[in-house]
Amino acid sequence: MNIIKSLVFCVCLIFAALANAGQININTADVPALTKEMQGVGKTRAEAIIAYRKKNGPFRSVDELLKVNGIGNRTVEKNRQNIILK
Repeated sequence: MNIIKSLVFCVCLIFAALANAGQININTADVPALTKEMQGVGKTRAEAIIAYRKKNGPFRSVDELLKVNGIGNRTVEKNRQNIILK
């Protein structure tokens, strides 16, 4: 019975890790993380996200990214499901 519990626990851990794969916290991520996890975001746009965050404080919504120079609707929509704000 302990083996079954251990296997179930391991499977749950794997699913939890997969569920969080590709997610990015735009309020804490650095340039390499932003460029790796966000589609359509290179070094320049990642730097613009961080500069906006430093000037205006943490993002309160995903749509606030539209205020960042170089970030448009297409980029926001491509990444919306992976962005977290915690």
